[in-house]
Amino acid sequence: MVQLREIGKTGVKIPAIGLGCMETSAIYGTSDSTESLKVLNRAIEIGCTFWDTSAKHRDKIFICTKFGYIRKPDQSYEVSGKREYVRQACERSLKRLGVDYIDLYYQHRVDPNTPIEETVKAMAELVKEGKVKYLGISECSAETLRRAYKVHPISAIQVEYGPWFINIENNGIMEACRELGVTIVAFGTLGRGFLSGTIKSFDDLEPNDLRRKIPRFQGENFKKNLELVYKLQELSTKKGLTPSQLCLAWTLAQV
Repeated sequence: MVQLREIGKTGVKIPAIGLGCMETSAIYGTSDSTESLKVLNRAIEIGCTFWDTSAKHRDKIFICTKFGYIRKPDQSYEVSGKREYVRQACERSLKRLGVDYIDLYYQHRVDPNTPIEETVKAMAELVKEGKVKYLGISECSAETLRRAYKVHPISAIQVEYGPWFINIENNGIMEACRELGVTIVAFGTLGRGFLSGTIKSFDDLEPNDLRRKIPRFQGENFKKNLELVYKLQELSTKKGLTPSQLCLAWTLAQV
């Protein structure tokens, strides 16, 4: 049976483990649409109904999506939290997803040139209009979270967190979330796949795989981190688990 947890202080309960849909894009190398659909359908079968984006089975799926990154003509990105962009991005997401509302709407990255109060106020307007149910922020500081919460309740914060990356335990984020009742939605729990034990060499990553640009996957860092993976495999075997199961269990116990 899928474990459920309340999202923020909304009274709404969703699966404790959600389905991150980045793998259905080409961020981590070539994606397979057929396989992606199989994964989505299997997720429904087992009750994993907390998805990053989807237009299928709308009444059963809790959809969260984000705004904030704008791709420029030269393929580089800029971040925006301006009111007009917040609204424009929401309308585009609703149209692309084929839905009339978004369950959880995140600011993907905080715009350093726009006060968080201005951005959250624009997001709150979408809640009043019924286009968004709950608000979230991805990758922000504890101070920014508290400022945002004063404008409108923030139900969730998305951050990288897991056995390999525990920054939120020391930078005030975890403390602020517990104080305010904000749900921590962790990503990268499996070390972007590294801790699963399936990546043995840098060459296992396709040329267009984003992870090739991440220091933890490069040079001597890769070799040292691989040694940690082997130790994790030994520990998980003793407990009768896979490395992935152990990482997920550890993270669930923390948040």
